[in-house]
Amino acid sequence: MTAHPPPSPEHALADFSPGLPFAVALSGGADSVAMLLACTKRWPGQVRAVHIHHGLQPAADDFESHCRSVCAQLGVPLAVRHVQAGKAPGQSPEDAARQARYQALSEAVHTEWPEVRDLVLAQHADDQVETLLIALSRGAGLPGLASMPSHWQRQGLNWHRPWLGVPGATLRECLRSQGQAWIEDPSNNDQKFTRNRIRTQVIPALADALPAFRETFARSAAHAAQAQEVLNEVAAQDLSLIGVPPRIQAVQQLSRARQALVLRHWLRQHHATTPSTVQLNELLGQIEACTTRGHRLHLKVGQGFIERAGEHLDWHRA
Repeated sequence: MTAHPPPSPEHALADFSPGLPFAVALSGGADSVAMLLACTKRWPGQVRAVHIHHGLQPAADDFESHCRSVCAQLGVPLAVRHVQAGKAPGQSPEDAARQARYQALSEAVHTEWPEVRDLVLAQHADDQVETLLIALSRGAGLPGLASMPSHWQRQGLNWHRPWLGVPGATLRECLRSQGQAWIEDPSNNDQKFTRNRIRTQVIPALADALPAFRETFARSAAHAAQAQEVLNEVAAQDLSLIGVPPRIQAVQQLSRARQALVLRHWLRQHHATTPSTVQLNELLGQIEACTTRGHRLHLKVGQGFIERAGEHLDWHRA
């Protein structure tokens, strides 16, 4: 299959219409610096920037200093937040840092610029491919295969990723052509991280074997996201029937596949937790066996436990 030319950063932004003013998440790396420059050029005077200092590595101070320098050069207001991400049991340090970053970004925008309702992130096409391949390596279902959405709403903000079709190398070329420096994250070279191994070993091989892989992988992710939207609608309808908290007998009336779907939806929507496949299968088996009043149920599910509470299922955090 012949690869179509990828969109330029400027062309990708031409189809993007954020509310004004808006904020850009600025790490100091190449992608976010390129995003800040492109946005300030297209919407002069309407851009704000937020930098999250994790303190996870010695280079963190260099990232902050570079962000301050770039924003001063462009005349962009900058908010800096320092976070220390503590991980929950069973949570990876990377996931804990990501959750802390999103929370800090949201709080900074609401505090510094209450009028801002849109926040832009600089993830690009290679990030999307890496996310999809990681999901495949973990045996993920549709939510994982859908990869990163281009826009969503959370914590009172509209979040955007307008560059999911733009290759990372294109962004670096744009910066070099403008003589703009960025900070390279030292951890990007650490091959113990799956994402880095994919970036340095798998993506170059894909480019040689399947030149159109960014476009076709993005299309597959979009199909998965569309299918997941339909499943979310079915799960919401089923949840309205079984109730919150779920009635065990009502759950038992559903097929096993729909039981799994609605219970995942309940846990995600009402308790912000996601069961593993093993945990969910064990829960479904226990629900099937729950035919007498005396049947007890106590299972580790997600970040907490599910217990039987009379005729209902109850979840509480560990």
